[in-house]
Amino acid sequence: MRLAIVGAVLLVAGIAAVAVGALPVGDLVALIDRTAPILAFVVAMTVVTELASEAGVFLWIARRLRHWGRGYSLVLWLLVAVSAALCTIFLSLDTTAVLLTPVVVSVTRQAGLPVLPFALTTVWLANTASLLLPISNLSNLLAQHSLGSVSPAGFAALMWAPSLAAALVPLVFICIVFRRDLRKRYPRIPVNRIRSDRHAVGERSRGLGDRMLLVIAAAVLALLLPALVSGVVVWIPAAGAAVVLLAAFAVRRPRVLKVSLVPWSLLLFAAGLFVVMETARHLGAPLLFAALAGEGDGTGDLVRLAASGGLTSNVLNNLPAYLLAEPVAGTPERLAALLIGVNAGPLITPWASLATLLWHDRLARMNVMITWKGYAVFGLIVAPLTVLLAALALAATGW
Repeated sequence: MRLAIVGAVLLVAGIAAVAVGALPVGDLVALIDRTAPILAFVVAMTVVTELASEAGVFLWIARRLRHWGRGYSLVLWLLVAVSAALCTIFLSLDTTAVLLTPVVVSVTRQAGLPVLPFALTTVWLANTASLLLPISNLSNLLAQHSLGSVSPAGFAALMWAPSLAAALVPLVFICIVFRRDLRKRYPRIPVNRIRSDRHAVGERSRGLGDRMLLVIAAAVLALLLPALVSGVVVWIPAAGAAVVLLAAFAVRRPRVLKVSLVPWSLLLFAAGLFVVMETARHLGAPLLFAALAGEGDGTGDLVRLAASGGLTSNVLNNLPAYLLAEPVAGTPERLAALLIGVNAGPLITPWASLATLLWHDRLARMNVMITWKGYAVFGLIVAPLTVLLAALALAATGW
């Protein structure tokens, strides 16, 4: 609700800017032409992932993760890290925050392990692993347009080294800080017994016992993932997958199909933010950021730009930080450095990334208490190291 209110205020402010001439109508039309496909993709992927979750795909993964961990906390943690990275890369960081977080908490509680290292792994990788593909982050989709609608393979060729560095830094930090927790053992249970009778009844009441829906959802995801990196405009396969799942649920579990499947609050927030930041660009706001970010493609210049993006993200939010700085990132290397800052840098303040807020909300609903003070202290260590090493990796590999 708060996100929707903020979005509504931003949208009203944007409309007022158009009305008084601060944002020309022609530029507003160009903005809509650029962002409408991105928002369509966000809606379609949200529907796909929510219905896949309702079908039991993520619950199926949770059971197998504990089984595959073979009683070793370290192995289970590595499996969680791989799952979080893959979910972020192919389904977006918000999907990791919203749908994978409850899975991770449930798995660790069932295993009798501390939740904190697993929860931090999830949210940090939701942000830092979102550099590799255009679909991983909304800012990447915006950058893809600025790169001349480069193919997913071309985007990955530019971002693979910083993406790898950004994912490894928080993992190394967790290995060091939580090494005692990661040395623990937990009871091994056959996969078909990793649930109590109470959980089984709950699953049946929600319809998660529908094997046909599980198979359909898994097949849709299996076909969707390669389609998203095939070079086709991403909203098209995402919309097709959403239509298939909507049809399947309409036949087998129609009560799940609600208007709330569409992320209205996020759409309102993003639309309002796009218009306001476009207005700010016309009023000269990027010039202020340019003084902070500098110019040039040298190693120091890229590090400076990435650090500026990370700092601005933690002060404002990563999406407005990207929109503010995009005009000063005139080359592919500088645009990549900016993405490092706004994707991998928002690890300090709670509002720096929408995914972080969604992650914390899921934890609170499951009675997992993580204070923002403690989160910020860890972030003050991890964020600068992540941004620095990712920017150095970018400078070393180039494009």
